[in-house]
Amino acid sequence: MNKKMTINSIQKSKGNRPLVMITAYDALFAKLFESSADMILVGDSLNMSFAGRKDTLSATMEQMIYHTKAVCTGAKNSFVICDMPFGTYTNKEDALKNSTRVFQETDADCVKIEGGQDRATTIKHLVDNGIAVCGHIGLLPQSVRSEGGYKVKGKTEEEKINLLKDAKAVEDAGAFCMVIEGAKADVAKAVASSVSIPVIGIGAGVDVDGQVLVFSDMLGLFEEFTPKFVKKYLDGASLVREAVKTYSDEVVNKSFPKVEHTY
Repeated sequence: MNKKMTINSIQKSKGNRPLVMITAYDALFAKLFESSADMILVGDSLNMSFAGRKDTLSATMEQMIYHTKAVCTGAKNSFVICDMPFGTYTNKEDALKNSTRVFQETDADCVKIEGGQDRATTIKHLVDNGIAVCGHIGLLPQSVRSEGGYKVKGKTEEEKINLLKDAKAVEDAGAFCMVIEGAKADVAKAVASSVSIPVIGIGAGVDVDGQVLVFSDMLGLFEEFTPKFVKKYLDGASLVREAVKTYSDEVVNKSFPKVEHTY
């Protein structure tokens, strides 16, 4: 996957092959992920895994722009998505002003905003003004406080109907793809089938158009909690801790540095 994806190639993937999306927050990891991922999401999840906060809500534009610049530097051939942080798109004017900052100050290819029918007018305003948008429906992390926690969507017929309406609204507004998070698998499948743009799942089953995971979750680096939908492909925290402990021991017993590490 060395050739950079475009909005057109992302859209054409629907029905042909699943899309691979992963988060990254710095140049180092972005460069490591570039050869395997179609898209890199600079998620506001960095506020939790990098900044140690309890949720994503206190992420700022400055944070997101800083990390997006770093990711774009590290993964020049990746399609990079910048999460718009909480409070930066409450109306279409602010949304355009802040999204324009992202496009002017970074090399991001698009922005991602949470919401369905309620954000359709904002998405259309951004697209009409040259800002590419990835939608996000289902469980919305930025609504965690107002909803009283992280709640799976699509458990009732009413929720299913609303998700289908959300997806259609996001598509009609001009988004080129969308994320669906924390939704019942059968409902997510119905949502993906109901629209012509790719629907990327996270905690939404296999019958969608691709998957996204937070890298610190799937590499086992974030230990505070592990969502049900996360598969750990590496016990990263233990490996790092073990390596640093070995380094510490060797410094204390003076077995490091050896002659080969000395000028």
